[in-house]
Amino acid sequence: MHVRIRLFAVQRELVGAREVPIELGPDATVEDAWAAIVARHPVLAPGRPSVRFARNGDYAEPGTVLRDGDEVAFIPPVSGGSGETDRGRRRILELHEAPFAPTILADLEARLATDADGAVVGFVGRTRVSPGTPAPGQEAEAARYAGRSVESLGYEAHETMAIRVLDSIADEIAERFGVERLAIVHRTGEVPLGEASIVVVAASEHRDAAFRAARYAIDETKARAPIWKAEHFADGHVWIGSPARSGPEVG
Repeated sequence: MHVRIRLFAVQRELVGAREVPIELGPDATVEDAWAAIVARHPVLAPGRPSVRFARNGDYAEPGTVLRDGDEVAFIPPVSGGSGETDRGRRRILELHEAPFAPTILADLEARLATDADGAVVGFVGRTRVSPGTPAPGQEAEAARYAGRSVESLGYEAHETMAIRVLDSIADEIAERFGVERLAIVHRTGEVPLGEASIVVVAASEHRDAAFRAARYAIDETKARAPIWKAEHFADGHVWIGSPARSGPEVG
């Protein structure tokens, strides 16, 4: 069978390609696809403990059986599609390469809030000078820049899958907190110091639900969305993050 492999972030840099077509035998699994790529590119092998997988835009277990024409994404540690999803709940889930306007919070509030809402909670994540935790396998590279200031961040995303994950997170927020008016808007590309990389806005009747919804949205986006972050220095960069979760944290 013919399968298309998609690589992101540090994997893309190590292999020198975003996509790799492979041929697999009948009833091959996601794990078999990984083994086939590692046989071609052994440099990927050390990353296996922190890699998650997706099949056709959904997280998948290593034992998932593949079919001809499938797309398999190898998901390296994540940082933490464009368009608006509106199913009667004023849900805004977007990726933007262009910088956010200074009025982004007010703009999202105007698009979301109704006269029934007594609370609107907004969160803005910005680029800071201090470095974060390097992704597994990036520790030695991070040590080269110890004591240095971050100059910008670079974001890369699996766009269609990212929007799908954000939609799932919004569903969970509606179920857990009763908040159905939610925005999660994330940058891609380069984000200089002081600029916003992610904005979350939750609107609801009561403030407690809005606060909890906004907190859940940012925490789960950072943990699950296939969006990767690199910290850029004057002469190099380091990929940041932890192995992705494929679903809500249990407990």
